[in-house]
Amino acid sequence: MNTSEQTLQQIERAIRKIADKFPATEEASIMTDIHIRVNQETGEMVAFNDDDNEINRCVVEQWINNTEDNFYDQIVPVIRKSLIKHKDIIEQMSILKPFSFVLENDDKESVEELYLVDDEMVIIDPDLMEGLDKELDAFLEKLLKE
Repeated sequence: MNTSEQTLQQIERAIRKIADKFPATEEASIMTDIHIRVNQETGEMVAFNDDDNEINRCVVEQWINNTEDNFYDQIVPVIRKSLIKHKDIIEQMSILKPFSFVLENDDKESVEELYLVDDEMVIIDPDLMEGLDKELDAFLEKLLKE
């Protein structure tokens, strides 16, 4: 799926609206995750808090009636890119850290952790360290041979 500029703008606007609900000037609320659910039929992207209360809702027109089997695999990098673009406002949100943005399907099952913010650490992409263990094993083996 080629993501249109309009789609990116719709997602980014939704992220800004979520962040606006938790301005940095307020006392941090106790919440661990922001749950984002995307509906393939309606194109709706809805954000919920831990108590399943709606925070924000938008319709991504490009996603309406998307019937592709790998839909969630395709939208993860798009949403993540928008979160990264707005990381400065996300990291200042008045939510006790650590907190996460989690993509869920219509059945409220976790599909992917999109963004994790901790006091000292931000994990954007869980695949970032993919293959590191093999590299470390090879490095250790080389050291032991010497």
